[in-house]
Amino acid sequence: MKFMKLGSKPDTFQVDGKCIRHVTSDLETDVIVKVGELQFYLHKFPLLSKSNRMQKLVLKANEENCDEISMVDFPGGASAFEICAKFCYGITVTLNAYNVVAARCAAEYLEMTEDIDRGNLIFKIEVFLNSSVFHSWKDSIIVLKTAKTLLPWSENLKIVGRCIDTIASKTSVDPANITWSYTYNRKLSVQDKIVNDGMKFREKIESVPKDWWVEDICELEIDLYKRVMTAVKSKGRMDGAMIGEALKTYAVRWLPDSVEALVSDVHSRRNKLLVETIAFLLPSDNGVGCSCSFLLKLLRVAILAGMDDSAKDSLVKRISLKLHEASVKDLLIPARSPQTTLYDVGMVQSIVNQYMIHEKHSQDVEIGKNELGRTGFLLGHGSLLCVGKLVDGYLQEIAQDPNLSLASFIDLSQAISELARPVHDALYKAIDIYLKEHPNLTKAERKKICGLMDVKKLTMDASMHAAQNDRLPLRVVVQVLFFEQVRVAAGAQSCNSGPRSTSVSKMNPDEWEKAATEDRNSLKEKMSKVKINGDGVRNKGKLAKKNSKNSKSGMQLLPSRSRRIFDKLWVVGSGKGHVENRSSETSGSSQSPTSVVVRAVEDVKPTENLYPAFARVNCGKYAVSDAHASRHNPAIVSQLQEIFDADWN
Repeated sequence: MKFMKLGSKPDTFQVDGKCIRHVTSDLETDVIVKVGELQFYLHKFPLLSKSNRMQKLVLKANEENCDEISMVDFPGGASAFEICAKFCYGITVTLNAYNVVAARCAAEYLEMTEDIDRGNLIFKIEVFLNSSVFHSWKDSIIVLKTAKTLLPWSENLKIVGRCIDTIASKTSVDPANITWSYTYNRKLSVQDKIVNDGMKFREKIESVPKDWWVEDICELEIDLYKRVMTAVKSKGRMDGAMIGEALKTYAVRWLPDSVEALVSDVHSRRNKLLVETIAFLLPSDNGVGCSCSFLLKLLRVAILAGMDDSAKDSLVKRISLKLHEASVKDLLIPARSPQTTLYDVGMVQSIVNQYMIHEKHSQDVEIGKNELGRTGFLLGHGSLLCVGKLVDGYLQEIAQDPNLSLASFIDLSQAISELARPVHDALYKAIDIYLKEHPNLTKAERKKICGLMDVKKLTMDASMHAAQNDRLPLRVVVQVLFFEQVRVAAGAQSCNSGPRSTSVSKMNPDEWEKAATEDRNSLKEKMSKVKINGDGVRNKGKLAKKNSKNSKSGMQLLPSRSRRIFDKLWVVGSGKGHVENRSSETSGSSQSPTSVVVRAVEDVKPTENLYPAFARVNCGKYAVSDAHASRHNPAIVSQLQEIFDADWN
């Protein structure tokens, strides 16, 4: 720290009690100066020879026949006046970064200019400021902090402005040319060494980090910090990443960690002002210089502190540009009253919607540049896939909230495009958690939420879990079993047919559809020749199966619930094709064979047919009919109808 000594005489100021200061001298004091609560017993001559204002005040006191001069609004208080008084007596005083601003303001108040005496106090302090203080990094920051308590004097004397300008200029100096001390405690590495007060570079190999200046200015109060950062940005020599790092460090330094502290009345106003200031200072490059995690923390504080919607909307737009960098934990923003949910799902919905707007715009731009107009390349778009994974993870967290409405869950799930979810395992897990935590959902609501996932995009593990999940509607379970059986058959077919892909689950949806269709068409010819012989209708109306090698190969690994369903209904195929399975049934006392045909039919609507002469059971896209209408087996039709009616209508 720089300092300057003025005067050479020993200190003769004495303390007499708590409120009296007097000068030890052979001459009797002839004036009393009251500054605040302190009274100074002094001599007129030394004061009048240096201060123009003292001349005026003494003259006025003489006219009023009064020996006491009162200075109520004296800048810097009694300590600053004591420095000026000692200077007038020629007593040694030491100026440094902590008292120089107060001394300068006091000298200005007392009008200790060159017109009164050459080499007066104002002149000497200005020399000290310009030649020493403003050349020192840490002294400049100290002076700026002390100037805060001396407004408006320090502002009018341009001390604040000069400090801000010198600090901003030093931040843009080439780190290789920095020789002053600074504080740096964030990284303890060989390249970024801590340089404490008094420590000098011993060797040139010691490097200075680019953000060496960040921690020192964090000690400034928010209004001064705003002015310094504004000046730093106006220089135009600091990139957005460095500005973002500085803002993050300041927020960590001053924002409380607990939610209770954020919303407390004591710190609410300060926290609100802090977030507003940081949001104002964010780089103009749409948040590229700040991490998404940091921006989300700002948004969380903004919500808890009750900031206006315009400030929150600005943060939402910035966050949406970097949403792929966020984590599920970052999105867990506590909800405020009157919301009844644990987390602010609506705010996350707004962020995701904004992200999709940017994504769609980017997609349109890319398609415009692409002469062929292909969009398949977006499947490999890393940010979109990351956002899809992020949203599904967030859904799993909020699904545990018993107060979360079904509409909120569905809206957020549908907010991202299908391209963001090549696999639906995470979405299935979120749906399963929601069904578990909300057991009172109606059948229609369960169907609606399960309609969010595509069973064709479930992996083998997820399909096996879904097949034995009692919380899922039966229709979903049948669909899972159907597509899993097709996948197993397609995999077996691909192994037998040569060097095709051995894992259907690794294909993209278009490739999977194409391969599955080819495999199902191939299976039709084989399955049409399979005969399933039975000994009659089993107890409880189950269809008999015996010695069916093809059936066992596809079903032997299915759970019991799935096996019972396929004991009743074996469905292979989709689209326009059909597969026939013939079995022998007993009807009453006769043993006439009955051929049951299961077809996949496009756009078949459920009927209310109560089994006419030609019995036909329609449900969804499946149609089951008795080929021999004159002697149909009511037990078979009844069992099939039971399966469909359980959860289809």
